[in-house]
Amino acid sequence: MRTELKDQLAALHAELARTRSADDPELRRQLIAVLADITRLLGKPASAGERHSLIENLDALAVQFEAEHPALGNAIRQVVDALAKAGI
Repeated sequence: MRTELKDQLAALHAELARTRSADDPELRRQLIAVLADITRLLGKPASAGERHSLIENLDALAVQFEAEHPALGNAIRQVVDALAKAGI
């Protein structure tokens, strides 16, 4: 399961790099912060509250990106699915 999550995170990073022209730097900052949270949580056990907060943040970002950057929104959703499959 962790391999799938790592693959989805790599795909998300690649999609983020392709959408460098995203107009909203705040959304990009939020996504980068969430990616850092995922990386941190992969290295240690997370509380239920941390996991829930992370998933909520990712879902909100996916919704915000889907209108202008559907591929990025989809990549975020795939990370959410991989996190769920990994039990995070």
